[in-house]
This record gives sequence, structure tokens and C-alpha cells, in this order.
Amino acid sequence: MERCVLMYYVFALWTAAAVLLFNQPRSEVNRWAAFFLWSAGIGGLTDWLAPSGFIATAYGPWIQFLNHTLTPYGVLIFCMVYTGRPRHHRRKRDLKIGLLLPVFAMLVQVLLTKDYRIHYGWLFVWTGPYYVAACALLIGALSSEKNPQKRKSMWITTWIMVPTLLGVMLLINVGNVIWPGYDSFRYVSLFILYSMGVAVICTFVYGVLGVRLKFERDPLDRTMQAVSSGTTMLNHTIKNEVGKIAMSTDNVKRLLSPDNETALEQLDVIANASKHLLAMTGRMQQQMKAFKLVEQPVRADQLLAELQLREQERLRSHGIELKVLCTQRPWLLADAVHLKEAISNLISNSVEAMPDGGVIALTVTADRKGAAISVKDNGMGIPEEQQPLVFEPFYSTKGHRKSNFGLGLTYAYNVMKKSGGSVGLESRESVGTEITLYFPRSKIIRLFGREEP
Repeated sequence: MERCVLMYYVFALWTAAAVLLFNQPRSEVNRWAAFFLWSAGIGGLTDWLAPSGFIATAYGPWIQFLNHTLTPYGVLIFCMVYTGRPRHHRRKRDLKIGLLLPVFAMLVQVLLTKDYRIHYGWLFVWTGPYYVAACALLIGALSSEKNPQKRKSMWITTWIMVPTLLGVMLLINVGNVIWPGYDSFRYVSLFILYSMGVAVICTFVYGVLGVRLKFERDPLDRTMQAVSSGTTMLNHTIKNEVGKIAMSTDNVKRLLSPDNETALEQLDVIANASKHLLAMTGRMQQQMKAFKLVEQPVRADQLLAELQLREQERLRSHGIELKVLCTQRPWLLADAVHLKEAISNLISNSVEAMPDGGVIALTVTADRKGAAISVKDNGMGIPEEQQPLVFEPFYSTKGHRKSNFGLGLTYAYNVMKKSGGSVGLESRESVGTEITLYFPRSKIIRLFGREEP
């Protein structure tokens, strides 16, 4: 009976690892999650396969060594990558290497031991802090996250992992220190069963680590990368072909008599259509191409005031009032050019959602968790079934309009991702839509109160 339980234990963990890798193989978060699930799963191989002779008894201590050392290491690195801490990539890389030192130290200890057994007291000295640090990272990131959508996902991940990690630490590491050789699996399996059960339910309902068992669509990042490459090729090809059309049009004009007004007018139509096509593809490429942020200190309320001044004439012509509300006036580390363009795109979306006029409110909020800039309108809103698709490139809820390529939200998503932030969406039909740009705490240089000039 116990061997069957071990078989299901290994199968469940390795299946979860395979699902994560299959769904998003390029995601560093998913790769590290798969790593620690794999290393946790190998712990059950010895008791499952050794009695049947599939694994020699001599390999047992080494399988347990991999399980007891790589699992806490993988868990901590996963939590670092998942929470984005530390922010600095070089420091994170150095930590990944430095955190391996206790693993090598334990390898030396095992090699120097007569029967290659792990010393659980020494193991607990470093695995305990690793598990506690992993839990602290998850709880800290959850408490500081402002984006409701990301907060929900982080809450699920924290709810799955923290009880399980603390339970494993107490039952395996502490338990073996106090009662060497006791059978911890029967107790640990309860925590594993709990975490797998919650994970499966949440995967069906909400999605965890970007996974839904329905596999409804490819990850947005991969889609945008393909679209960016495609628009670059399209723009290059169209430029070449439009150049040929323009040259041929000029040649035909020279061959025609000035009295042939009808033919000249038709050539002008061709020339103007070619220019429009070139401008359209250029705009598409501009919003989809890879770009590098030039981050500098930006005062959020002043940036919105500049946008209000720039947009007020256009909005007034559409019967729209633009309000700017600043509960705080934070200095942010951001690229002012791309941030302005992203917010301008959101304003344009709001304008199209209010053909009969209305009100657009630009709001700045900030606290020690982070900052947020929101664009809210009282337009027609977005149907609930369309909301998961609005960040997809070229998807538009406005139908086929000449001025709308369905790239505004995609561009805003790109800007915020490169800024280390995120984008939130709340919308109700016939009520309006609110798009919020969330900046992490690390992007706040200084918080100003309402009294600042």
C-alpha cells in the first residue's frame, strides 16, 4: 500500500513539473518550479523502486542527498524569481551561485561519512533558513503587490506553498534531528496531498503560474515577440514595394500629357494610398518593435499635467472632459517618453469608447507598496468575455476602424513589463473602463504629499 502511495507521490510531482515546462518552457519561473518539483519527487524513488530491485540499495543515500539538498535550494531560487527579488539581475545571478555552497558542503560531509548518510543536524542549519526565507519572500511580495489580478495569483501560490514548506521543514528536517530515522513520509504526504489538491483546483478555476489545464491560448509574451518580428518584416517589405509604386507613378506622370487630368487624378489616388499604407505599417511597427527604456526621475503629477495640456483640444472637440486627480505626487524612475505614449494610447481608447462624450479621469496614487496611474472613463465598457483578449496584439473591441489597430493596450503592457510593473483592467458594460499602470515600490524615488507644489 505504501509503495502505491509513493508511486502516486512521484508521479504527481513529476507530472506537475512536466505541465509547467510544457506550458511555458521559456519562463524562468516555471523552469525553477519544475526543478524543485522534480527534486522533491525523487525522494520517493528509493522506497518505491529499491524493494523491487530497480534501484540498487547503494544508490539510496545519493538519491536522498539530491532530494534533501536540491529541493530547498530550488524552492528558494523559485521564490526569488517568482517575486522578482532582488531586482538587480547581476545580484540575483550571484545569489544563485552563492546559495549552492551549502549543497557542496553537504556533499563533502556525505563523502566523508562511512555509509554516505546525511547529517540532519547540519542539514537543518541551512535548509531551515532557506525554507523560512522562501516563505518570507512570498508573504512579503503578496503584502506589497498593488495589482489586484497579480495579487490574486500570488495569494494562491502563497496559500499553496507556505504551509507545505513549513510542514516539510518541521517534519523532515526538525523531525530527523530529534528522532533520527523516523518515518516522516506518512506525515509529509498529507502536506503534499494538500498542496497538490489546492493547486489542481486553482489551476482549473484561476490558473497558477500561468497554467490553465485548458491551455486556452499561448502566453502573451510569446505572441508579442512573434508579432514584433512579423511587423518588422511587413514594414520592410511594404517600404520596398511602396518605393517601387512611387517610382512607377512618377514615371507614368511624366509620360502623360498635362491635359489628361483624369489619369493624373487616379495616379494621385495611388500615390496617396501608398503613403497611407506606409504610415500605417510604420505606426504598427513603432508600437510593436523592441525598445529600450531610458529611465529617469519623473514626477507623476507633472507628467499627467503635460498630457492634459496636450490632449485637451482633441478631447474638447469630442465633448470629453479630462480630469487629473493626484492623491500623492510621487517621483518615479520611469521613461517619460514611453510612459506618456502608453497613457496617450489609453486615452485614445477611452475616446473611442465614448462617441457621445463623457469624462476621463487620470489618477495618481502611491504608498509604500508602490504607485499607480489609472485612466478611467464612463464609456460603453468591455464585455466580460472579451476582457481576457484585450491585451492581445491587433485585438480591438471597437471593430474595424482606420485609426485603431488594437495595439494600444499591448504597447502599454510592453512598457510596464519593461518597467518592472504591470497593467490592471476593470470594466463593466454601460458603466466604463479603468486601466491601471502599477509601479513596484523599487520604482518610487520619493513620495510627496498633497501639499507639495
